[in-house]
Amino acid sequence: MNKYDLNNKVAFVTGASRGIGKQIAKDLIISGARVALISRGEKELNIVSQEFSKLGENIPLAIDIKNIEEVKMAIKTIIDKWGKIDILVNNAGVTSDNLLIRMKESEWDHVIDINLKGTFNCIKSAIPNMLKNRAGKIINITSVVGISGNVGQSNYCASKAGIIGLTKSVGKEYGAKGIIVNAIAPGFIETDMVQDLDSDSFLKNITLGRKGKANDISSLVCFLSSNGGDYIANQVISVDGGLTI
Repeated sequence: MNKYDLNNKVAFVTGASRGIGKQIAKDLIISGARVALISRGEKELNIVSQEFSKLGENIPLAIDIKNIEEVKMAIKTIIDKWGKIDILVNNAGVTSDNLLIRMKESEWDHVIDINLKGTFNCIKSAIPNMLKNRAGKIINITSVVGISGNVGQSNYCASKAGIIGLTKSVGKEYGAKGIIVNAIAPGFIETDMVQDLDSDSFLKNITLGRKGKANDISSLVCFLSSNGGDYIANQVISVDGGLTI
């Protein structure tokens, strides 16, 4: 028996080929949702889709979320096949770390374009169908560094702080129309993205004394996507083991 009942729900998950996004997509499928797996790498995405096919229905769509026309076409593909978009999870994200004085404009643009503009593109493309149905859940994956900042990550922190502002604004614009928007701010989660970071410097500041796991995030996504999350709106929920207390 699934902990969260998402039967007949349709989800659109970006960054679904690995890490947190892959776990989110997997747990949504296990919970009964049909899931569009979104990522740039077609080969990697197809492998994940095949892996998940025994768990439930999914569609792999390799697109560049920086390109709003590609996003619109992906949304149309899902609506044409499954009739609606119930859940949008904006998880895709990249880093390109450097001290500000050394940061190239291209490094700044790359991170902002994928992390923040990509989130905007997906929300803007999915929300007309949600408005038509007067229902929808949008869950944006931000980061604790979008709240606290971090040395050498001004581009990444700015993009994640922007997602927080976007979450609150879109939630206020469309909450009364049945669209519930929240953000999750992961802390130090075991993924490829953080493998090069100095884990000891983080662990000493984490109350629980350990790294988080991808399913710590995916469990919350499933809860917020379910009826249990129907009265939680415009929130930024930190999942960080006590790092940001």
